[in-house]
Amino acid sequence: MDNLVYIFIIAAGCAILFNLIFRKYEIPTIIGYIATGVFISQLFGLKSNHDLSFVAEFGIVFLMFTIGLEFSIKHLMSMKKYVFLYGSIQMIVTGFILSLLAFYMFGLDIKIAIIIGFAMALSSTAIVLKILNDTGHISKKYGRKALGILLFQDIAVIPLLLMMDIFDIEDGSVSSLILTSIISAVILIVLLYFIGKYILSRVLNAVIQTNSKEIFITTILFTVIGASFLAHYFGFSYSLGAFIAGMLIAETPYKHQIETDLIPFRDLLLGLFFITVGMQINFAVIFTNLLIIIPMLICVLFIKIMVVYLFLMMFARKKTALKTALSLAQVGEFALAIFTLLSVKNMIDDRILQILTAVVIISMVLTPFILKNVVKIADKMEEQDILDDEIISSQEQDIMDELTSKNSMELKEHFVVCGYGRLGREIIRQLKAKGCSYIALESDLNLVERGKKSGDNVYYGDATQKNTLEKVCIKDCVAAIIAVSNEQKSELIANSIKDLGYDVNTIIRFADTIEKGLYRDFGDHFHLVKEREAVANAIIRKALECVKDKFSRSVDG
Repeated sequence: MDNLVYIFIIAAGCAILFNLIFRKYEIPTIIGYIATGVFISQLFGLKSNHDLSFVAEFGIVFLMFTIGLEFSIKHLMSMKKYVFLYGSIQMIVTGFILSLLAFYMFGLDIKIAIIIGFAMALSSTAIVLKILNDTGHISKKYGRKALGILLFQDIAVIPLLLMMDIFDIEDGSVSSLILTSIISAVILIVLLYFIGKYILSRVLNAVIQTNSKEIFITTILFTVIGASFLAHYFGFSYSLGAFIAGMLIAETPYKHQIETDLIPFRDLLLGLFFITVGMQINFAVIFTNLLIIIPMLICVLFIKIMVVYLFLMMFARKKTALKTALSLAQVGEFALAIFTLLSVKNMIDDRILQILTAVVIISMVLTPFILKNVVKIADKMEEQDILDDEIISSQEQDIMDELTSKNSMELKEHFVVCGYGRLGREIIRQLKAKGCSYIALESDLNLVERGKKSGDNVYYGDATQKNTLEKVCIKDCVAAIIAVSNEQKSELIANSIKDLGYDVNTIIRFADTIEKGLYRDFGDHFHLVKEREAVANAIIRKALECVKDKFSRSVDG
C-alpha cells in the first residue's frame, strides 16, 4: 500500500509538470501521461504493480459507463448499422489478416496467432473516444462510424477471452464452456436490466429527494463499480458491465447530472491508466528488436487503415472513410491485457510479448497526433466537404430576423449564445451587425481571451450548469442559440435550459436523424436546424442575390 501511495504521489507531480509543458505546444494530455509513466519508470525505477494497474483499469470502466449513458438501448439500435455491420466487417477481416501476419512473422501455433491477430484488430477506446469527445468530432460522420466500430470491438472482447479459454482446455470441455458462457451472459443482462428498470430509478429518486450531492455521487459510484464487479463475477470484463449499466441509466431523467458528476473521476482514472501504459515501455527490448518492431508496426497500421478505408468506401464518401480508418489505426489497450493473459497461461514467450507490447504502445502514442491532424490528412485525398460548420444557416438567420424585430436595446431582451467556436463567432458577428444585445458563454479560456481581444461580449462559463445560465439572465432573453459542435455537450446544454422551466426559445443545429431524435420530446420552444439543409438554403440565398444584382445592373445599363 505504501508503494502504491509513493508511486501515485510521484506520478501526479510529474503528470502536472509534463502536461503544463506539453500544453504550450498543443501536445495532447494523453502523451503527457504516457511520458510520465516512461519518466518515473526509467528515472525512479518504478514499475506498474498489480494494485496500480487494477485501479487504472477503472479509467476504462468509467469511460465505458459514460459512453453507455450517451447510447441508450434505443440509441444503440438506431446505430445498429455502424455497430454490427461495420464493426463485424472490421474485426473479421482485420483479425484474419493480422493472424496470418503473426503466424508467419513469429512462427506461432495457429491458435495463438489467431488470438494475437484478433487482439491487434482492436483499437483504443480510451484514446479515440477521449480525443473525439474533446474535439467535438464524436458527432461528425466519421466520429459516429468510429464509435460504432469501437462499440462492437468492446463486445468482441468477450468471445476473444472465451477463445483463449477454449484453446487452453481439452476438446471435451469446449461445448460445456460455451454453454456456460451463454447462460452467464443471459443471466447478467437480465439481472442488470431488472435492477436498472425496477430498482435503480426508485433508488435514484429517493437519493434526489435527500438533496445531498455527496449521497448522489456515492450512489453512482456504487452503481458503476457494482455493475462492473457483477459482470466480472459472471466471467466478463469490468467495462462491459459498466457499459450496460450506463445504457440502462440512459433511460432515466438523471443521466445528464450523472455524467457531469462522473467526468472528473473518469478523466483522473484514465490519466492513471495511460501512466501505467508508459511504465510498461521497455527501451532495451525496443532497441534490441527494432528491426522487427518497426516493420510490424508499419504493417499493422497499414492493414488496419486499408481494411476500414476499403470497405467504408462502399457506404460513405472517401474522405469520411479515410478519417474513420485513420482514427482506428492504432492497437487498443485491451490487446495489452490479452497479451498479458497469454503470458500468464504460458501460451507466449516473454520476447514476443515485449515486441507486441512495444508495437501496441507506439501505435497508441502516435494516435493523438494522427487524430489531431486527421482532417488535414484527409483533405489531401479529397476536396473539402461542402458541409462547413462556419456557414450559418438561413433558417437560423430567418428565426433571428424575426426575433430581432421584437428586440429592444434593453439588457433583458438579449440573445444567449452558448459556444464561441467558429459557428458561435459567426452568429455573434451577425448579431452585432444588426445591433442586437447578446451574451456568449464559452468554457475554453483561450477562446474567451480571443473574444475579449475582438471586443465581443463573451464570458468564461459552463453552459451546461443551470446556475451559469441563470447568471446570464436566460429567463429574460429573446432566444438561446446553442453553437457547439459536440453533440453530447449540445444535448447537455439543451437539457439544462429545458430543466429551468422558463420556456426559452432555443435554436439547435443537428447533423442527422440520429441526433435529431435526441430532441424529439423537448417541446415547441426548441427549434431544430439541419446542417445540410442550412447550407443548401444559404447557397440558394446567395445565388438569388446574384440574380438580383445582375438584374439591377442590367436595368441601370
